[in-house]
Order: sequence, then structure tokens, then C-alpha cells
Amino acid sequence: MELAVPSAGAFGTAVASGGLSPQQMVQIYRLMFLSRCVDDREILLKRQQKIYFQISAAGHEALQVGAALALRPGYDWFFPYYRDRALCLALGVTPDEMMLQAVGAATDPASGGRQMPTHWSSRSLHIVSTSSCTTTQLLHAVGCAEAGRYFSRHPEAAAKPETAGVAGDYRAFHDVEFHGDEVVFTSLGEGSTSQGEFWEALNTASNQKLPVIFCVEDNGYAISTPVEVNTPGGNISKLVANFPNFHFAEVDGTDAEACLRAFEAAAAHCRAGLGPAFVHGHCVRPYSHSLSDDDRLYRSAAEREADAMRDPLAKMQMRLLREGILTADEINTLEYQLDREAAEAAERALVAPLPTVAGITEHVYSEDLDPTSSAFAQERVEAPGSAGGGKAGGEKGSDPRTMADLINACLHDEMRRDPRIVVYGEDVADVSRAEALAEVKGKGGVFKLTAGLQREFGSERVFNSPLAEANIVGRAIGYGLRGMKPVVEIQFFDYIWPAMHQIHNELAVMRWRSNGTWASPIVLRAPIGGYLTGGSIYHSQSGESIFTHIPGLRVVFPSNALDANGLLRTAIRCDDPVLFLEHKRLYRETHDRAPYPGPEFAIPFGKAKIVRPGTDITLVTYGAIVPRALQAAQRAQRLHGIEVEIVDLRTLNPYDWEAIATSVRKTSRVIVAHEDMLSWGYGAEIAARIGDELFDDLDAPVRRVGSMDTFVAYQPVLEEAILPQPESILKSIVDLKAY
Repeated sequence: MELAVPSAGAFGTAVASGGLSPQQMVQIYRLMFLSRCVDDREILLKRQQKIYFQISAAGHEALQVGAALALRPGYDWFFPYYRDRALCLALGVTPDEMMLQAVGAATDPASGGRQMPTHWSSRSLHIVSTSSCTTTQLLHAVGCAEAGRYFSRHPEAAAKPETAGVAGDYRAFHDVEFHGDEVVFTSLGEGSTSQGEFWEALNTASNQKLPVIFCVEDNGYAISTPVEVNTPGGNISKLVANFPNFHFAEVDGTDAEACLRAFEAAAAHCRAGLGPAFVHGHCVRPYSHSLSDDDRLYRSAAEREADAMRDPLAKMQMRLLREGILTADEINTLEYQLDREAAEAAERALVAPLPTVAGITEHVYSEDLDPTSSAFAQERVEAPGSAGGGKAGGEKGSDPRTMADLINACLHDEMRRDPRIVVYGEDVADVSRAEALAEVKGKGGVFKLTAGLQREFGSERVFNSPLAEANIVGRAIGYGLRGMKPVVEIQFFDYIWPAMHQIHNELAVMRWRSNGTWASPIVLRAPIGGYLTGGSIYHSQSGESIFTHIPGLRVVFPSNALDANGLLRTAIRCDDPVLFLEHKRLYRETHDRAPYPGPEFAIPFGKAKIVRPGTDITLVTYGAIVPRALQAAQRAQRLHGIEVEIVDLRTLNPYDWEAIATSVRKTSRVIVAHEDMLSWGYGAEIAARIGDELFDDLDAPVRRVGSMDTFVAYQPVLEEAILPQPESILKSIVDLKAY
């Protein structure tokens, strides 16, 4: 028997006129049962050791199908979680595509075999790449909604530049789609509501009245932990009920029609611009959490039987029979067809080609725009003559400016050039209450690096975030996925750690895990380092090596004003996510000032600079150690006749190995110096590679200089002893020369 049904995209229009038609009810059952068939086929394959992981949507099908049929694939945006098989089937992902993911095939359109099954992704359907992390996607959904609203209000920002510019432009590789009434859907299990990012996402969506539907799929368990242990009172709806601007619905998640009606109302609320929606569906979990779990170890037989009695498939099947829509024979025929559809999809997937080892490193970084290329080689300061750079810039060749000034000038220049840039973070705006701008100077960041941006570009492009670092980064990922360029600030590097989950497990891996389908090339600015006299433990931290250990993330660390300006411009224009580290002590130092270089000045990544030539010893360093190394080198020359060549790396990932190797081959002696702790620091990798690849060129062991293996103390006497000083660098120079 062939049962023709309307597509998911057309379903909502058909429903709006009244009750469900028989054809629509059959469609709902078809999607629900097909989801279960795919689950069961995967379970069989896993037990046959033909696939390697399985997690099911069993018990959630009615809620998920209801959500999908109330929304518009390829028009609205979707940030699902790993249990959302029925949702994705209803949106248009096919059983073949799901099976390709289960076997890890090269032709798996979601990840090319890089992700586990049920980690969804479809560019055409607007299903954004899913991770295994819980709740991180909610902040991406919020940022996605913010970006959609921005493009709707500023459609000119969606246009690609007529030319890529003299220093490249990420916009050439990011198409923009938006609709004025689009909705963003995101989902999670009830256990995930314990995560802080759940509350951070609700806060921003509520404050900004964003068109986001939050769907909590509550099956009563977070693996083995019951809901009353995760959620005070056992009901998340009661805890969130006082968030303003929300539409709330609590629904039987095993009743497909009730779920559909709940999502229709939620979508209508969002499309009308009234704010976000929260749909809490009470589902069941007739299977274990995954095939790696056995719920018989922690659930009683009576409890499991009660779940089975509420199975949404059985309920929908009984309704079809009770209302005379299908006979038992027709249901059996339909179910057989769907089971065969899943089985045949599995058979095709099992013979699909596997990924090649040669392709492993593809899409770690952008293949479209290389920030190390000559497109960014504009490293020169031009003569005076053209205005730019905002408050801090002036004309090319103007009086020397500090690092803080030239970072601010670059931000002004780039925001004038690129309307897709937004700047936000804690205290970065001049004011949050815009009416005060007429009478106050404005904050503009705790170090004043964003001063004047809001005054020139307005509160839609420059604004304060909540005091929540994961919120800052997670939203930025959502912005970046839509083709915008958020340049966000973590107020102090010392407080970047709440955002580490977003940086490591979402931002840096987005392009690779989606096999090049999705990317979020944002810029994270972070003041870093000590030498502040009183900065102490929580305002003096380094730790850059932790971030250089993350594939997919560029890490930049300039030592002077001119480099900061040119490298920040490259960071903004490039097509990869960038962590831009700014040493606080260098912000207003007089020794590293430079004239404003103009609005097209750029420096490619991975190109070190010889800041002092020498013949006796190579000293490789970066950041605030550069001026201290220069002091030590000057004393070494004056007091001991030792000529030290100083290599300023400028970027840490990528770094300029050729510059290091060339210098070491010349001097045959090398010191690697950094501010961070000596043990397990960034210099250890450089030292190890020198020993591995340049051993025959060395006349002495590789030496390292770093801080003590402890924290930075408040008392200046202790701080000075803990951090590398010119004197300790000089001692290493003299000792190494004498070896």
C-alpha cells in the first residue's frame, strides 16, 4: 500500500485550518515509526559489530515530529541534540543519510565519518552541526537568532564585498540567508537543564525577546540519574516560569497532536516578535540511554513497564485504529514498508566507501583563505596623508601610538569596512543605557580598548554582555555560523576558563567535525599576563600553551603596537577562529609605540620578526618577554660581547619554524623564553623540535626560560621573583655562551 503524504514543510499550512486530517495523522505515524525502525536497525548493526555506537529517539518521537511539522526546514534554524532522530527525519534527513553516519562512511553528509551517529548536520535544512556536549548548542541558537535579527534590520550587511580587498576577506566564503520571521529551534534533555549554559541562554533570549524555541525533552532520566535529583521539585517548567517575554507550554510528549499544537503556538509567538518560547514535553525512554547502557541496573521492572505502556507509537497506532483511519492490515503493511526502507538504507550504507586516511587533516582550518599567505603581507607603514583609525588613529605616519591606541584604531577601521562585525563582552560598550551618552564619556572596556566604538557604530553593533564567559563565546559561535564576524572580549584571560568548553569542544572543531560544512571564524580578544605590580593570582595568568594545543584555533600574541594593529586586522579578515592575546603590561608602554599605519595594514600569521640580529645565540620568544629579552641582550653585548639574535614569534599557532631554524643554524645556540611556567609551557614544544630536527646544528643544549612553577603573587617582591626578568634571561645567555 502506498500512502502519499504532504512534505514536512507543507504540513503546518494544512493543519492551520482545523483538526488533523487522516492523511496528516498517517504522515505523523509514518515518521514516528520510521524513526523507530532506523533505531532498531542500528541496534541490530551494533550487536553485529558493524557500527560502533547507538543512541535512540525511542519514546521521544511524538514530541520531535510535532516540533518539526510546526516549523520550516531550510527557512528556520535548528540546533538539535543527539536524541533528535525523529525531528531530523521529519525535517528531511533521510534514512540513508542516517545509516551512512552510523557506519562512518566517507559519503556521510553530516560529518564524513568524523562524528558518532545522530550528530546531525545539514546545510540545506539549516540543521547546524551537533556535538556530544550537553547544552552548548543553546547559546549557539541564541547567537544565531541575534544574527538573523541583525541581518533582517540591516540587509545590506549580507552583501559580499565587490572585491576581497588587498588583505583577503572571509565574507567571500560565507553566504548569508535570513528571513524576518525566522524561528530558531533548540532542544535538550531535562538532565541538561542543570548546566549553567541552559540558564545563560534563557537569560539572553528573554532579555532580547529573541525568536528561539527551547524544547526540553523530559524522559525522567539523565542516563541513570532521575529528574528529581537533577531538578529541584522534579519539574523544570516550574523553575523557569518567571522569565519574562516567554511563551510557556508543558505537554504530554507522547501525544503527537498535542505536541504539534504546542509547537504551532510557540512558533506563532516567536514569529510575531513577542519573544522566545519554552516547550516542556514529558516523554518516555523505553530503551536504555544508549546501547552502551543497561537501564535494568537502575530502573525497576514496574517503572520500565509503565514507560512501555506510554510508548507514543502504540498510542498513535491505537488512535489510527480507533478512528478507522487505517485497518490492522494496512498498519502492518505500512510498518513492513518502513522497516524495509530502514533495512535497505542499512544495506546500502554498509557497502559505502570509507573515509581515506589522507583526508584526516582536511577542514581543520579554512581551505579558502590562508592567513599565512601573501594576501595579508601588507607590513609597511605608509607616509602621512589619509585619515582613518577613529579616535586613536589619526593619519598614516602620525605621532607614535600605544598598543591600546592601535588596537582601538584597528577596530574602528574594520567596523567601518565590514558591517558584519559586532563587538561585545563585559563592559566593552561606552554605556548600556544609550541615553547617557550625551553626558558621560563612556566606559569602553576596563582597559579602554573599545572606547568610542558604540558612540560611532551604535548599540546594535557594540554592546555589553552578561557577566558570563560561556555566554560570550557560545553566542559568538552562533553569530559566526550565520556569516557574521563577532569580535568579542574576555575581560581577563584569567576568567576564560568558563568558556573553555565552548572554545575547545565547539568553536575550534566546528569546521572539522562537519567536514567543512559549518564554520565560525570569530575573534576572541583576551588581555593576558602579569608584570602588573599587584595583579596577583587572578589578574596575571598566562596559559597560552593550553590553547595552542587545540587544532582549529589560531593563537596570536603580539609584543608591540604596530604588530597588534596588523595582526588584529588579519585576525578579523581571516576565515578561522582566532584567540588574540594582548599583554596588559604592553598596552601603554612607551617603548613599543608606533605611528598609525593606515586601514589596510596587515601582517600574515606564522611570520616571525627578527627584532635584534645576532650571531652568537638565538633567543626565541614573544609577548612581554620581548622587551625584557632586548634589555638582557643589550647588557650581554655591552658587558660580555655576546651578540644575541631575538626572534619574536608574534603568532603561536601557526608559528614560524623556518625563522627559528634559520637563526639556530647560524648561531648554534638557542634559548626559548616565555612568561608562563617553565614546566609544560609553550617553549617545551619549540625546544623539543629544535632538539629533534636541528641537533646536528647545535653546539650546546637547548635552554628554556620561564616563570616559577607556581602562581603569581600579589607582593611585588614575590611577583618579581616568580616571573622571568632581564637578569634571569641575561644569566641564561651568559651560561649558554660559556657551555
